[in-house]
Amino acid sequence: MKVSQISVFLENKSGRLAEVTQALADNNINIRALCIAETIDYGVLRLIANDPALAKKVLSERGFTVTETSVLVVELEDKPGGLARVIKVLAQSGINIEYIYAFLTRSEKAFVVFRLENMDEAAAALQKAGVRVLTGAEIYAL
Repeated sequence: MKVSQISVFLENKSGRLAEVTQALADNNINIRALCIAETIDYGVLRLIANDPALAKKVLSERGFTVTETSVLVVELEDKPGGLARVIKVLAQSGINIEYIYAFLTRSEKAFVVFRLENMDEAAAALQKAGVRVLTGAEIYAL
């Protein structure tokens, strides 16, 4: 149920994000989801790619500092209360959310990426509550 997420540490200067996205494009790597957290000096680009191993290799070879992290991706109804329901399950299970971000596809579903302190416990609690937790293969194929 875990999905591989690539984190890339970027100096906060013009052109660095362009270098990352061009490196991925040059290697036919498609970005499925992304978010950027930034400070004054640097940013952390978190992304899910259709081929995370290749993305990590390509970016490392280009001199970027890259790490790979496991995240959970859940599917929910794209309507008011959909996210609240999922977060309530996690809260009632005592699971801390480190960060989240979301993305949409052409379907009527939304997808939310979670980094959680206890991934296996979270996946079990969500599935027990009827929340669809996607596999890496499902996400990479979107």
